[in-house]
Amino acid sequence: MSGSIFLLHMAGAVAMLLFATRMVRTGVERAYGRQLRSQLRQKIGNPLAAMILGLVMAVALQSSTAVTLLISSFVGMSLVSGPAGVVIVRGGELGSALVAKVLSFDLTLLVPLLLLAGAVLFLRSDRRPWHELGRILLGIGFIILSLEMLSAAAAPLRQSQILPVVLNYLSSDIVSSFLIAALLTYLLHSSIAAILLLAALAGQGVLPPALGLVMVLGVNLGSSMIAPVLTRSTAPEYRAVPLANLLMRGLGSVVLLVVYGLVRPDPALLGATASAQIVHAHIAFNLLILLVGLPVSGLTWRVSRRLAEIGAPTDPALAHEEVSALDPQALDHPEQALANATREAVRMCDTIDTMLTRVMDVYAAPDQESIEELRRLDDKVDRRHNAIKLYLARITEHAMEPGQARRCQDLLEVCIKLEQAGDVIVRNLLAHAQKKLDRQVDFTEEGWRELVDFHAAVMRNARLAFNLLVFEDAATARQVIVEKDRLRERERETRQRHFERLRRGTEQSIETSSIHLDTVRDLKQINGLLAAIAHPVLEEEGLLRGSRLKKMA
Repeated sequence: MSGSIFLLHMAGAVAMLLFATRMVRTGVERAYGRQLRSQLRQKIGNPLAAMILGLVMAVALQSSTAVTLLISSFVGMSLVSGPAGVVIVRGGELGSALVAKVLSFDLTLLVPLLLLAGAVLFLRSDRRPWHELGRILLGIGFIILSLEMLSAAAAPLRQSQILPVVLNYLSSDIVSSFLIAALLTYLLHSSIAAILLLAALAGQGVLPPALGLVMVLGVNLGSSMIAPVLTRSTAPEYRAVPLANLLMRGLGSVVLLVVYGLVRPDPALLGATASAQIVHAHIAFNLLILLVGLPVSGLTWRVSRRLAEIGAPTDPALAHEEVSALDPQALDHPEQALANATREAVRMCDTIDTMLTRVMDVYAAPDQESIEELRRLDDKVDRRHNAIKLYLARITEHAMEPGQARRCQDLLEVCIKLEQAGDVIVRNLLAHAQKKLDRQVDFTEEGWRELVDFHAAVMRNARLAFNLLVFEDAATARQVIVEKDRLRERERETRQRHFERLRRGTEQSIETSSIHLDTVRDLKQINGLLAAIAHPVLEEEGLLRGSRLKKMA
């Protein structure tokens, strides 16, 4: 076989492996992503449970990098603590290594069964979970098929006269071998694909096991660099978890390379066959890093957090500048583009949260500077809303699956509601605060306490609604709607108590009556706008009937 034909076969096999891995990940995210996120929220308090969850997520998503990026976004949004995020990623790396072990078995007989069952479910089922299960089965079948193609493509290399010379050189220069493996893994963006490629070459007698061990260390270095590079332009809180993984896994690979150069252990200790030795070395490395990393996860997080802050803006005027997540280069990939739009929508939620929190401080001690600062934040919301709206419009120019089109429309409606909530804060609540400042009046102690309590209830429900952009949890969505109804009743009670104070002739209540009533009304309106974020989640679960929540047993 000529060199060009060999490269063509290898490239085709690797391309199929990468495509199939992505196919499985897409199916899992669409069918079970909500359950995984819900479990993540429940397990983060227990380090062992968090590690196991990371392992499960990596097995399900077929990618430790996907787990790292997902957890880094949760940590950045303060939904997961930094040390817990580091532990989850450690479990994800071990899970990814175990996936490589499972795929290294001879699963040839499963290919026709997986392809047949997957095709039937994917093409014939109208129900989303079954449709996505079909996608997952097809992806697994394609993965096994691609491994057979890799093995077949590597077989002729045993007769190559040039390869022994190259391998002899690499065996004598472990640093070059280490770096080549790291570069290959980074280019593939998949440690699973890189390990399986090395295992296929070793299984055909092409790659010496001793050299394979060195390249396994390089694979782990290259894999640990992917997430830090992908998050390099994000805020420090988003970069810290990928950097912590690089510190543990990347630095660990360098240290073990030095140890290997000094000790030169026998690869036979890791398994009976060359391919098994490669896979077992990968598992052993990640298990070792997990055991060493668990006790120092807190320290690693603190160091990586400081490293992430190096180069971050220190000027207060620049500290609020953020790099937009709306990457135009992702528009050709609707799933990634929608994820970018979701990240930007979450930032809108953060700004609305800040505005809604500060507005009561302005009520308590109104001053012109604070009022203008909130107006500037609303300008920021408007700019982000327009950017997301245009970005979503550009996504629709590309072919999308029904689920993606629905998500696009849901995001657009969420951003509209957020922008409207910002307008209510600025045009109504700030106007009331301005009126209070101009008239130099104060609420009664009882009236102010009612406003503070009502505002606190709105804030709690708003934050539950904001979380739905990330977790899409049906129970949380239902709670948001239930709290919306409770606030409606609470508004009536607040209004009645206010009228009672007016009947008693309380002077302060008379002076602030319109401000008090209008503030409660506007807070209720904001709550209604933000509660609408729950509607898409409830509709997908079949928990809405018309515009009302279905009664549940």
